[in-house]
Amino acid sequence: MAAPLKILLVRVSSLGDVLHNLPMVADIARHHPDAVIDWVVEEGYVSLVRLNGRVGAIIPFALRRWRKSLGSKRTRAEIRAFFKTLRQTRYDYVFDTQGLLKTGIIMGAARLAPGGQKVGLANGSEGSGYEGVSRLFHSKSIRLDPRTHAVARGRLVAGAALGYRVDLAADFGLPDGPRPEPRPDWMPVGPYAVYFHGTARAAKKWAPQNWIELGARLAPLPILLPWGSAAEKAEAELLAAALPNARVLPRLSMADAVTLARHAALAVGVDTGLTHIAAAFCRPTVEIYCASPRWKTEGNWSPRIVNLGENGAAPGVPEVLAAAQALLQE
Repeated sequence: MAAPLKILLVRVSSLGDVLHNLPMVADIARHHPDAVIDWVVEEGYVSLVRLNGRVGAIIPFALRRWRKSLGSKRTRAEIRAFFKTLRQTRYDYVFDTQGLLKTGIIMGAARLAPGGQKVGLANGSEGSGYEGVSRLFHSKSIRLDPRTHAVARGRLVAGAALGYRVDLAADFGLPDGPRPEPRPDWMPVGPYAVYFHGTARAAKKWAPQNWIELGARLAPLPILLPWGSAAEKAEAELLAAALPNARVLPRLSMADAVTLARHAALAVGVDTGLTHIAAAFCRPTVEIYCASPRWKTEGNWSPRIVNLGENGAAPGVPEVLAAAQALLQE
C-alpha cells in the first residue's frame, strides 16, 4: 500500500491571498483523501489557516517582523528555527502559489522525498507582483491564463501537478455557520451589519458620504466599523459620528476579525481581505469594486454574494442598497 502523499503549501501573505489559497486543500483532499497537507504562512494569518481542519502542520513565517530586527540574536535564532522546522519533513510535492522570491526561497529550502516535485507558477496574473526569479526554485512550472481568478490559480496549479480536473465550486473548508460559544464583548447579541471600509489603497475606497447614506437607509440595523490603522480608525469615527446605528470597534486580532465576518448578518466592503473572508463564509456580502479588476477576486461561489462596480467605475448607493436589502430579505 502506497504511503500517503506529503504536501507543503507555501502561501505566506497577504490576508486575501492566503484565503484564496484555501480551496486547494479541499481539492487535494478530495482526490487524495489520505494526503498530509502542511502550510507555510505569515504568523499573523495562522489563525485563519487553522480554521481549515484538513490542514496538518502550520509553519509560521515571520518576515514582516524579522526584517525590523535582522541584526538581533533572537531574530536570527527564530530564522534558524524556522528553516529547521521546514526541513524536518520530506515532501512529495511543494507548491508555491505566490510566485515571489521570498516564497521561492522557502520552496528551495524545503526537502523532497525521492521523486518529489517543487511546483509553482510559470507566470503572473495581470497586475500581480509576480517575480519571475521564483521559477529558479521549481522543478515544474505551470502556465495559466493571465486573467485567471485568484481562487482558481492555486487550484489549477495543484490539479495540473496531481492529475485531476478542477470542476467543482470552491470549498474553503471553513466551519459552517456562526460559532455556538459566547460572543466577544464587542459583538451585539442580535443581527448586525459590518462595513469593511478600510483598505491600503486610497483609490479602492468608497466615498464616506456613500457609506453614511447607505447606513442611514439600513437603520436600525447596527453597523460595526472595524479598523486596522490610525487612518482607518479616523475614517470609522467619521462614519460613526454621522450614523447613530454605527459603532467603532476596538482594534481586533486577526482571529476576532474573522469572527466578526463569520457572524455578520450583512457584510458590505471594498475589495479587501476581510470582505473576501465574509464571502468565503458565505455570509450575505456586497463586494464593492472601485479601482481594482472585479474578475480577479470577486466572490462567485455563493448566491449570497453580490459583486458591484468595476475598475474605475464604483457603484452608486442605490445599487449597493438594493443588493443589501435583497440579501437581508432572504
